Amino acid sequence: MPKSKVRKKSVYTPPEDALRARGAQAKVLQPSPRWYAPLMVALMLIGLLWIVVYYVAGDRIPFMVSLSAWNFAIGFGAMVAGLVMSMRWR
Repeated sequence: MPKSKVRKKSVYTPPEDALRARGAQAKVLQPSPRWYAPLMVALMLIGLLWIVVYYVAGDRIPFMVSLSAWNFAIGFGAMVAGLVMSMRWR
């Protein structure tokens, strides 16, 4: 079988003004503080535990009975807050 020819591509050099504009916009991202990851995991676990406790013993805990369906919003809200934090973690 014949070998295909290799084409040489010219090297792309962006215009000077594009390089200066990009350099001005770039900023160095700092790592997250040490407390960020434990808080993120804690929020996800607290949300999960809130929903589990509501299912298992929600009818015996007075304030959970008064919240009724809002317990799901509290539990899922805590989990979503932890997940949003995980997207910003460095």
